Amino acid sequence: MCGREKPLTEHHLIPRAVHRKRYFAKRYSREEMVSRTIMVCRMCHRGIHRIIPDEKELARDYHTLELLMADERIARHVAWVAKQR
Repeated sequence: MCGREKPLTEHHLIPRAVHRKRYFAKRYSREEMVSRTIMVCRMCHRGIHRIIPDEKELARDYHTLELLMADERIARHVAWVAKQR
């Protein structure tokens, strides 16, 4: 997301905590829920979860990289992280 050359962590676009919820089980296959991930640096990953702490909201409204980056708060955070060492 930020383009920094740092170790990356795996962010589940549909958090594992909601995989068994009926809403998500109806809309996505188990394989799709498990495989929808992006690799992000630790600062970006922490920022995502700090800005949007509700995992249901993350899964429902931010289930793609494009949707995440469309949120002004996330985009601002990523721009800030990109300037860090």
